[in-house]
Amino acid sequence: MAPKATKAEKKIAYDSKMCQLLDEYTQVLVAAADNVGSKQLQNIRKGLRGDSIVLMGKNTMMKRTIRVHAEKTGNNTILNLIPLLVGNVGLIFTKGDLKEVSEEVAKYKVGAPARVGLVAPVDVVVPPGNTGLDPSQTSFFQVLNIPTKINKGTVEIITPVELIKKGDKVGSSEAALLAKLGIRPFSYGLVVLSVYDNGSVFSPEVLDLTEDDLIEKFAMGVSMVTSLSLAISYPTLAAAPHMFTNAYKNVLAIAVETDYSFPLADKVKEYLEDPSKFAAVVAAPVAAAGSGAAPAAAKEEEKEEPAEVSDDDMGFSLFD
Repeated sequence: MAPKATKAEKKIAYDSKMCQLLDEYTQVLVAAADNVGSKQLQNIRKGLRGDSIVLMGKNTMMKRTIRVHAEKTGNNTILNLIPLLVGNVGLIFTKGDLKEVSEEVAKYKVGAPARVGLVAPVDVVVPPGNTGLDPSQTSFFQVLNIPTKINKGTVEIITPVELIKKGDKVGSSEAALLAKLGIRPFSYGLVVLSVYDNGSVFSPEVLDLTEDDLIEKFAMGVSMVTSLSLAISYPTLAAAPHMFTNAYKNVLAIAVETDYSFPLADKVKEYLEDPSKFAAVVAAPVAAAGSGAAPAAAKEEEKEEPAEVSDDDMGFSLFD
C-alpha cells in the first residue's frame, strides 16, 4: 500500500497541476460553488470531460499559485483572475465554446430542501391546494398565518402564500412546513460569475449576446457618433454624408435668397416661382406606375376568362 501523501506534497501537486492548466488553457469560467455537494461536483466533471477541467481549492492557495506562475512565465494577464477569487468559487478551464460550457454547467442544478438558517436565494411561494395533511397539523399553518380549510378530512391551503422572501433566513417553522409538504424550493449548482478569456474579464451575460444584438448595439453607437459629430460640427465618417447634405441645403438656401445661382439652384427657384411644375414632376412617376398596373390587371382578367369557358364546355357534372 502506497504511503499517504503529506500536506506539503499535496500542496506541491496542486500547485503543479494549476500551473499546467494556466499554461494550457486561455479560457476560464469562475463559478460559485455554494451548497454544491461532492457527488454533484463529480457529475459536473463527468459532463464536462473532454475539453474542460474543474479545479476547486482554497482561494489563498490559488492566488499564490497565480502570482508565482505569472512571475516565472512573465504572463501577467493571468493576474486578472486574482480579483475574481472571492467566496466559495472554483475554476473551470476550457477549450470549448464558452456559452456551451456555461449551459452544460447549468444543467447540473439539483433541488434542495429549505434548511434552518439558510439564506433563501429565491422567493418561496406555497401554492394553494390540498396538502394531504390531517387536521391535527393545522398549527403549522396558523403559526405562519396561512389561510386554510378542512376539505374531506385534510388541510387545504386557500390562497398562494409567499412563505420566504429572497435574502431572508429560513426559520424553523418554515423549514418544518416545507418538509411536511414535500417542497424542495431551492436548487443549487455551479453558477458562472465571471468569464476570463485571454486576459479579458467580462460578465457571463455577454455570452448570451447574439449577432443581431451586436449589430443593434453597433448601429446605436454609430447613431450616437453621428449625432455628436453633427452637434459639434466635427467631421467623422459616420457624419460626413449628413454634413454634405446639410451644406448643400445651406448653399441652395443662400442661392434662393441671393442673385448667386447655379443649374440646380435655378431648378429650385423655378419650382418656387411655379409650384405646379414641381407637382407635375412628382405626379408623373405615380401616374406611370398606375398605368402600368392597370394593363397587368387587365391581362390577368383575360387569362382567367378562358379558363371559366373551358370548364363549362366540358359538358360534365361532378357525378357524371
